[in-house]
Amino acid sequence: MPAYPEVNASPAMRAHGPAVLSARLRATPEDFRVDELDAFEASGQGEHLLLTIDKRGMNTAFAAKRLAQWAGIPEMGVSYAGMKDRHAVTRQRFTVHLPKKVAPDLALLESDDMHVVDAHWHARKLPRGALAGNAFVLVLRDVVGERDAIDARLQAIAARGVPNAFGVQRFGRTGDNVAQALAMFGGRRVKRDQRSVLLSAARSALFNRVLDARVAAGTWDQAIDGDVWMLDGSRSVFGPEPLDAALAERLRTFDIHPTGPLWGRGELRTTGAAQALELQALDDATSLALRTGLESEGMKQERRALRLLPAKLQWEWQADDVLQLAFELPPGSYATTVLAEIGDFGAID
Repeated sequence: MPAYPEVNASPAMRAHGPAVLSARLRATPEDFRVDELDAFEASGQGEHLLLTIDKRGMNTAFAAKRLAQWAGIPEMGVSYAGMKDRHAVTRQRFTVHLPKKVAPDLALLESDDMHVVDAHWHARKLPRGALAGNAFVLVLRDVVGERDAIDARLQAIAARGVPNAFGVQRFGRTGDNVAQALAMFGGRRVKRDQRSVLLSAARSALFNRVLDARVAAGTWDQAIDGDVWMLDGSRSVFGPEPLDAALAERLRTFDIHPTGPLWGRGELRTTGAAQALELQALDDATSLALRTGLESEGMKQERRALRLLPAKLQWEWQADDVLQLAFELPPGSYATTVLAEIGDFGAID
């Protein structure tokens, strides 16, 4: 495989200016609380046991493995809507496929790091992405920075949002998922589940490159000629079409967002200045290799919103150097991208 310059997978620029604080994140799992926001209620019948689980210091895959062992079924019989980090306290739902509708004793799942909140029968397994979003409560410790500047930055984020970058989680524990994707495209064989991870990393890296270019141009939350739009709270896209007063008002009120490419086969939907920017941002040798690889793997062109608005953003100073943040995000977005617009936290995985 030829040697490629490293792709800048994570976003390189802050839209709101330099960091206004430094702090310690995840000093304890309780400092990073994530609760899934349910998208539906259990049907009350069926052969899938829908469990709401509280877990501490346990990632989603490990929890699913434990549930499979408890139920005496293969791991593929356990489903979940989204992945949650290990260094956190999280509440999320799982379905466990039990065709005979006989569940082992739920008390056997109870431990210091796992608690069953509730359990109901449901007609279907829980598909990926089947959640309304995630609610976060984060505690930043050993905060260094001017309080007025920090408050002003948070007010700006509440009013304007942040660039909707893919977080560092997409690029692997050691940050080498993009390099592994290039190796896979060059012929290296990988396991099926790893293939999906690497394809996602490649698409995410390319999206972040385009987003960086829009941040540099000051247009990550503004309209440019040829933009394609995404409806807030959905994956529905439309355009391009000329910006008029009605579209401008919808953009201002966060009803729609400009989008960037999730690369795959087919033509870019953008035109004009928007398409030119996207192609220029992805014209280096590594990006071209990733584009070619994604197309050869059968991925199709899709779009992702360039802008992310944290809902219900609140903050409270619990001490002179302790700041608590609370907000909600839609599926597929990252708390770490919000934090990155505020300050420096070391490795915020």
